[in-house]
Amino acid sequence: MVLGVVLLADVSDAGIIRRKKYENPITKDTQQPDKVLFDKAIKDIERSRFEVARITLNTLVNTYDTSEYLAKAKLAIADSWFREGGAHGLAQAEAEYKDFILFYPTLEESAESQEKICMIHYRQMEKADRDPNQSLRAEQECRTLLTQFPNSKFAPIAEQRLREIQEVLAEGEYRAGFFYNKKGSNVSATNRMKGLVEQYPLYSGADMALWKEADSYSKMPKQFRKDQGEALQRIVRDYPLSPLADAAKKKLAELEMPIPEPDQVALARMKYEQENRTKPGMVKGSMGLIRRGPDTYMAAKSGTPAMKTTKALMPASIPIAAPAAGFSGDVTATASGDTASLEGKKDDRLNPPKPAGEAAAADGTKPADAAAKPAEEKSSADKAVENATAAKSGKKKKNNKKTTQQ
Repeated sequence: MVLGVVLLADVSDAGIIRRKKYENPITKDTQQPDKVLFDKAIKDIERSRFEVARITLNTLVNTYDTSEYLAKAKLAIADSWFREGGAHGLAQAEAEYKDFILFYPTLEESAESQEKICMIHYRQMEKADRDPNQSLRAEQECRTLLTQFPNSKFAPIAEQRLREIQEVLAEGEYRAGFFYNKKGSNVSATNRMKGLVEQYPLYSGADMALWKEADSYSKMPKQFRKDQGEALQRIVRDYPLSPLADAAKKKLAELEMPIPEPDQVALARMKYEQENRTKPGMVKGSMGLIRRGPDTYMAAKSGTPAMKTTKALMPASIPIAAPAAGFSGDVTATASGDTASLEGKKDDRLNPPKPAGEAAAADGTKPADAAAKPAEEKSSADKAVENATAAKSGKKKKNNKKTTQQ
């Protein structure tokens, strides 16, 4: 029975069962040519004749460029690709939806188009321990919907989708940090866990991430004792209903560090999450190993999801250098308004300065460095000439002395 339900779901996703009625926003009973073409295309979409429907809709767009059905026709083309599915169909659907938003940014359907783009990547998300590319794209598109269309009826849906997407991304980061912690790479573990909690505080396992961060700091030199205490204090303050809260208080007492009071906003949020958390069904739990998509039932149901990506944290093993003494301002350049003084001066770019050796050769003089050649850099031939000259000079002085005596 379970297998039959799964096969039925796969058949529906594959596009074999596509009898879902297409919502026609214009229901006027007229015989205008553009209305006839639009109605025919809608019927073809409902019967999964997507290629025929797109041909009809393109005929409408190219023939009746001032029709009231023009915007609806372009949206229907994107919807036909979305219903067709597959990698190629979804890519074409995303391109068509983005074109619709570009041409009709003020229509209500633009928010719907952005929501469909978010869903395209949401449905292609992998599990937390696999390629996060589709999850990152889905996060970006859902953020775009909340930013550009904050008052749309699709905004609450996109906000919850964003919480679920960030649950999957945070789970991937936690698994990487857990691997480093178990391996003994404590610096990498603390960097991963700390960055995870800073970026995704609504993650269902944020308290465990802080506990692993504190555990990694405890295995590092004593200078990181303060960082260990801060991670434990955050468990007590921001996740007061966590099963690790009592253990964190006990550890803080051993470290002789203050135990903070629970944050009341965080306490109310955790109570709401415990009362409204979704539990996986029997079929979903048993098929979790073979299904492609991730499990998002642990995702938060309240709280504002992260709307910006934080910068990568500096690893704890890298010391932060103090600012160097001296100039600390900004260097700026401005255009000079005095054109007369600029025109009166010669352009040095026309006569670039020559190297020292070439300039001396042109003037007929020897370079100064050649004249003052160090003694240790002289060749053996030069040394031989100097020795011969000194010997000859000594012999001449001796002969002059004999002549004087005679």
